[in-house]
Amino acid sequence: MSVNQAVEMKRLFRALRKNISSFALAADLTVSQWADKFRRLSPESSAETGPWRTKKTPYLKEVMDAWTNPKIRHIVMVAASQVGKSECMNNIIGYIIDQDPGSILMIEPTNGDAKEYSKLRIAPMIRDSKTLRKKVSKTLRGDTGNTILQKSYPGGILTMCGSTEAHALASKPIRYVLGDERDRWAVEAGKEGDPWLLAMARQQTFYNAKSYECSTPTIKGFSPIEKAFKNGTQERWCSKCPHCGEYHNIRWQDIRYEFDQSEVDNEITYIVTKVYYVCPECGGISEEHDMKRAHAKWIPENPEALRNGVRSFWLNAFCSPWVSWEKIVTKYLEARGDTKKLKVVYNTLFGELWEDRGGLANEDDYMARREEYTAELPDGVLVLTMGVDVQDDRLEYEIIGWGLRKENWGIRRGIILGRPDTPEVWAQLDELVKRVYRFGDGKGLRISMTFVDDGGHFTQEVRLRCAQRIGMRVFDCKGYGGDGKPYTSPPKKVKIVIRGKTIGECWQYQLGVDAGKQLIMDGLKVQTPGPRYCHFPTNPECGYEHRYFVGLLSEHLVYKEHNKNPWVWEKIPGHERNEALDCRNYAQAAFTALAPDMDALLRRRRTPKGEIQKAPERPQRAKTTGSATQRMEQRMSDLLDW
Repeated sequence: MSVNQAVEMKRLFRALRKNISSFALAADLTVSQWADKFRRLSPESSAETGPWRTKKTPYLKEVMDAWTNPKIRHIVMVAASQVGKSECMNNIIGYIIDQDPGSILMIEPTNGDAKEYSKLRIAPMIRDSKTLRKKVSKTLRGDTGNTILQKSYPGGILTMCGSTEAHALASKPIRYVLGDERDRWAVEAGKEGDPWLLAMARQQTFYNAKSYECSTPTIKGFSPIEKAFKNGTQERWCSKCPHCGEYHNIRWQDIRYEFDQSEVDNEITYIVTKVYYVCPECGGISEEHDMKRAHAKWIPENPEALRNGVRSFWLNAFCSPWVSWEKIVTKYLEARGDTKKLKVVYNTLFGELWEDRGGLANEDDYMARREEYTAELPDGVLVLTMGVDVQDDRLEYEIIGWGLRKENWGIRRGIILGRPDTPEVWAQLDELVKRVYRFGDGKGLRISMTFVDDGGHFTQEVRLRCAQRIGMRVFDCKGYGGDGKPYTSPPKKVKIVIRGKTIGECWQYQLGVDAGKQLIMDGLKVQTPGPRYCHFPTNPECGYEHRYFVGLLSEHLVYKEHNKNPWVWEKIPGHERNEALDCRNYAQAAFTALAPDMDALLRRRRTPKGEIQKAPERPQRAKTTGSATQRMEQRMSDLLDW
């Protein structure tokens, strides 16, 4: 940067810092002054009640008052939840109605969102503000134009709509445009193009038009609010370190914490005992109380955008008076290992874009992570399930052992060669199902449930073979892709049709395989043995060689911006065979559908037993009576050689 450029940058920065006090007001009050004087908060619309107090949220003052600066034409606010961004927009609406009237277009993601916002936010604000109540209520008497989505007042009309309403966005001139939750908007308003550009086009006839858009951030690279933020001054709320005096934005990566945990019925409760902030400049440690009381200010990264009249702000929940750091850390601990929950924490609390849609190591890393089992079944295993993928010339399978809190062990992975319509292939599968798999102490387990995929060219043959093996808990399953489909549902009966003739029925489990793939990938990311950790053996006879891991890591999520459900699973180039992933998915689904009482199984596993007797090939289940729990224990005992 040259000397002249540096001087110009400093001049722009000084102008940015002074703009609130130097401009000529279009009205008697700024937005923050108006809010302090006239706004009252009600319990149905905010976290607390009583008069609005800007001093409680000092970070919002400059955002609101930028609205009354005639040099600023566009404001962008990217913010976490529970920091007051909606109340900031409400104050702007109230200010317009009372101090600087003009027609307002307020856009929500959908019409339903607009109606809900009108009922829960706008209506209470008008009701509880004396000055707004006087101005809006005068036109309400006998005026059918005042509805849930339209409020009239002297000098203008507030119109609310969803981002899909092209006709509302493309007609009539509008001076003010407000957009809420931009990242949740439709990509197009009907077939007429980008909703925000359609709305902005309605302001062309106004020399004093203004716009405001806000949103919680979503996906990096696909976030409209991120793009809008980059076109502005890019300001972040920075707090002064009590130790070195430097200003920094408080980020998740600078937070440290300590916690305890307790476990009841396999559910973990996290208790955060300490949270503190480490200054990235000096390494000084500060408590939450000190940082929230420290002096803070907005610092721009792109002050030159002030020339274009665009100010943009980015805010996370670490400065919110309504969200404690302890709560933020607790939410993070509870979300670990679950991609969907973790995404919500990053977006709504950390105020960060989500970009970790992979994060998996490669197949070589998982090969190196394998471990030697001292017995066929490691000690943590309590239940066995098997998943089988059907191909035209073979069956591929995987047997997985499950422990507490979904910690799992790969037990055996293999291939049964032969056409799936031949009895020899199914006889080999029967041997796997009937076999007793042994612990180091001689006790053993059988496979509790097996899911066999009926996709491909042998659907009816698979259904017939599974119906014949219902007593061995071998079930037909069928996978369905797509977001939102439940992983497992209660089984239903499907017909078995051979040579055009229905010869019977079998029970089929229908699976939401996309949900299962996400669970598998989440488990593979866990790095420490314990809940959801995936163990793999080095023992050669178990079948976990390089080819297996290539297949297990064969797919990843890809974002398709224009799809209704934008995240889709696609094969990674060079990883065309995905049977290993499918087998694990079916075995995991079998465990989910089985839903065993793991605590009861752990107690049985720990119960001493005298002489170990060889289990019969297929014991007959005794007829049971008594409670449902007793009957379930009897059924499970058929599978245990304890």
